[in-house]
Amino acid sequence: MIKDFTFSINRLRFDENYHPSDKTRLTTNFANLARGESRQENLRNVLLMIDNRFNDLAHWDNPNRDRYSVELEIISVDMDIDFSGKSDSFPLIEVLNTTIVDKKANKRIEGLTGNSFSSYVRDYDFSVLLPKYNKDKPEFSVPDNYGNLHGNLFKSVVNSTAYKNNFRKPPVICLSVSTNRIYHRTENQHPVLGIEYQQREFSLTDYYFEKMGMQVRYFMPPNSMAPLAFYFSGDLLSDYSALELISTISTMESFQKVYRPEIYNANSVAADCYQPSLKHQDYSNTRIVYDREERSQLATAQGKYTEENFIKPYHDVLEQWSASYAV
Repeated sequence: MIKDFTFSINRLRFDENYHPSDKTRLTTNFANLARGESRQENLRNVLLMIDNRFNDLAHWDNPNRDRYSVELEIISVDMDIDFSGKSDSFPLIEVLNTTIVDKKANKRIEGLTGNSFSSYVRDYDFSVLLPKYNKDKPEFSVPDNYGNLHGNLFKSVVNSTAYKNNFRKPPVICLSVSTNRIYHRTENQHPVLGIEYQQREFSLTDYYFEKMGMQVRYFMPPNSMAPLAFYFSGDLLSDYSALELISTISTMESFQKVYRPEIYNANSVAADCYQPSLKHQDYSNTRIVYDREERSQLATAQGKYTEENFIKPYHDVLEQWSASYAV
């Protein structure tokens, strides 16, 4: 059922003219920005934020802070299903891909794939499976095999011919830090990623990405307000160039200022011992309209869609494949 040719990759430019396609997950953050009366102004402003932040970080040989711009593509991965005489296609994941435009050198530079991360199966795991599993239980817990199927599907995508034909390097996902954990500042400092933070206990998201074959490190880039969580395989500091890392930081920090201004657009820098909070009041709003409540509601709706159209119809064969999966 799941073979090397199972996955197909589609690209869609994310610019001020972007309209979400019919297949786009509605909970995808960038789709949320591109709806309503403010859609085009939203898109222009967030793209300008990304370019400004990139030039702020890539300041060498860039005296006017206008040498670079960042182009974004939404990368959608579909899984073709062929089982028991039934053929179908399911939208598996969406990520972003960056391309760096060097206007001084008049050239285009490959950035990184990953950045944002959206997944129907993750919506199911977090918004449907976990609430059902924990209903009427006195303490929160997760099933023994929690995240295994999603993790193996993700690893299968990254190791597929389709992915390798499109991208040179494994993905780097950059997300907000968890509001349920305390992060401690270290003495380690990277010239681009900034100051490293550590925590004593992984969050559920950290464990979930571990099932996807990814490690996590937390860095607060120069002039940032809070650390970001970087999920990667391999060596984050050695496998990627400064400009590649900057493309991810500038893109995802700009989005996080919109999604979680209480953390990333705060008016004070994260302390040495830091616990993020969405109840923090001392922050500035961006001029970009984003409906956080809508996103939360749609995550549950799309988790149920996944249950009905993917998990239930193919449960046995998916579990069998996942149990025997090896990279």
